Amino acid sequence: MSTVTEQELITRAVLDYMEGWFDGDAARMERAVHRDLVKRRPGEDQAASLGVTTAERMVELTMRGEGKVVAADRRIDVEIDDVHEDIASVTVRTTPYHEYLHLVRTHDGWKIANVLWRPT
Repeated sequence: MSTVTEQELITRAVLDYMEGWFDGDAARMERAVHRDLVKRRPGEDQAASLGVTTAERMVELTMRGEGKVVAADRRIDVEIDDVHEDIASVTVRTTPYHEYLHLVRTHDGWKIANVLWRPT
């Protein structure tokens, strides 16, 4: 009987997030993100404004299939940068996106709490 490592559990959460997005699988997205998720992107003017997306909005966009549009190349590079007790930092590189994720371990498993991203 093998024991699942924290790194494997973190990777599963990240893959639920990315593959859920690419597949339009709202259940996987909902499982991956913390209810208080804040996903940010630098504004077009690269000034003070940040585009912000909530967990509710991410699930809604996933359900609408918004991620399927960019899912032609499904390579997902997950690099776990650091894990300290119940927090983790992960870099995710895909063809359409470059994302920095912060995860937190909850009673329901690892959840994505913060995302900072840019299109590639």
